[in-house]
Amino acid sequence: MAENTLKINLRTWRISDLDSLVTYANNWNIAKNLMDRFPHPYTEEDAKSFIEYAGGAGAAHIFAIELRGQAIGGISLEPQADIHRKNAELGYWLAEPFWGQGIISQAIKQMVDYAFATYDIDRIVARPFGHNVASHRVLKKNGFVLEATLKKVLYKNDQYMDEWIYAIRKQTWEEQKQNH
Repeated sequence: MAENTLKINLRTWRISDLDSLVTYANNWNIAKNLMDRFPHPYTEEDAKSFIEYAGGAGAAHIFAIELRGQAIGGISLEPQADIHRKNAELGYWLAEPFWGQGIISQAIKQMVDYAFATYDIDRIVARPFGHNVASHRVLKKNGFVLEATLKKVLYKNDQYMDEWIYAIRKQTWEEQKQNH
């Protein structure tokens, strides 16, 4: 099974990731499923700004997904504030040549483990677009449960789209860890 042979690592972004970031992020098939703050086309300047931001003190925890020494995607965890302070939001993307190999599933598992071990949170939420079936599938595979579907609340590329809200609770994560 490919999932067991490809071992990934989550790590901080480095300036040496610049070329791979531009190469892999400059892809409409990725950008169309992300917020507008993920630009398309994705330029070297965008990559430099992102790497600088990801290393900054105020940034959410933003990691490169590394395979065989190369950054092939990104994953982030953004702890929430105020009345949402027991929650964190998960976001991720993976370079298209690596889709379907179990890599993003490993990255999500590692990030969820990190999040619950590091933060005083009870819930991790992910909000994929309604049409992003692959993202729905990988979240469910990692124990996330669909909590809501919001109709036509996202606006991207001159059209309204649905947002699906998935979450995993700390208790569910603890039970999964005991069973594996």
